[in-house]
Amino acid sequence: MIKFLDLKKVNDAHGAEISAAIQRVLDSGWYLLGEEVSSFEREFADYCGSQHSIGVANGLDALILILMGYRELGVMAEGDEVIVPANTYIASILAISRAGLKPVLVEPDERTYNIDPNLIEAAITEKTKAIMAVHLYGQCADIDPICAIAKKHGLKVVEDAAQAHAATYRGRKTGSLGDAAGFSFYPGKNLGALGDGGAVTTSDDQLAEVISALRNYGSHEKYHNKYKGMNSRLDEIQAAVLRVKLKYLDEDTEERRKVAEAYLSGLSSQSSGLILPYVADYGTPAWHLFVVRTPQRDQLAEHLKQNEIQTVIHYPIPPHHQAAYPEFSGYSLPITEAIHREALSLPISPVQDLIEIKQIVTQVRALCE
Repeated sequence: MIKFLDLKKVNDAHGAEISAAIQRVLDSGWYLLGEEVSSFEREFADYCGSQHSIGVANGLDALILILMGYRELGVMAEGDEVIVPANTYIASILAISRAGLKPVLVEPDERTYNIDPNLIEAAITEKTKAIMAVHLYGQCADIDPICAIAKKHGLKVVEDAAQAHAATYRGRKTGSLGDAAGFSFYPGKNLGALGDGGAVTTSDDQLAEVISALRNYGSHEKYHNKYKGMNSRLDEIQAAVLRVKLKYLDEDTEERRKVAEAYLSGLSSQSSGLILPYVADYGTPAWHLFVVRTPQRDQLAEHLKQNEIQTVIHYPIPPHHQAAYPEFSGYSLPITEAIHREALSLPISPVQDLIEIKQIVTQVRALCE
């Protein structure tokens, strides 16, 4: 069986260093908001090119805390609107709702699957306060025109970079492209912990200070609660593991690029409706996912399964069709719906065997040619 993602193999590549890092935490006797977290925060901020990094419990909380922070600073208020791509994973939208704000769905660019900057201004109202730019599948959203629109209308730009660790836009890394960014360190991410974890990056000193308190019960000082905060702290063990893996992130991303290039080369001759990932000239993808599209998506997934190749559908149900958001049920979003109906993710990881890639290419061609 060719696994979609062999996490044991991914982590075994750095197993000795990870074990030593965990033992270091055990020996320290300090397990929350200690030296490992503060060191990782400095290292990750430096990596992203931001002034601050705040470790939190998961990627969803990272986005929620950014929006909560803006509310505490008076930038946003209950019921204000945040523009977000309609085809994102539902976590982007949940964060907006959980912060007491209203998500406004905008269709993506059909080539990049990221929010279409040409459609944003039509969605702006007097209640709009931010644009959430989701770097879906690991490719950067076209951030310069998004930031230009935001500047024109006095809006914040929040990056959802949960799938885009190490991706670049015109030479700049995600996490430093907007006003603030939320990252996930879920085990399957390009920079994955051994459990849940997340971080906020920003160069806004005030926002960073507020979020640092909000993640810890709204407190900078024990038993002194300045804000109505939450418990969302990156723990010391996960931070220690992430410090190890951060050192290899660029190297691992290069391995992902090789896998993607092998797919693009092997499948480039397809002419039967198989749509390959489009790489915009403004960025270098992190290749978190390698997503193909075809009207035969379900047949292709079953064919690959029969040939012992695991695939994943990201994501079978678009957010506006989810029961959690009945207010969206009447929306017509044809580009989003087509993507969710046709998208299939092929195996990709930094430990992917190129021999396996050839087998996958052969089987995809067998069905799609």
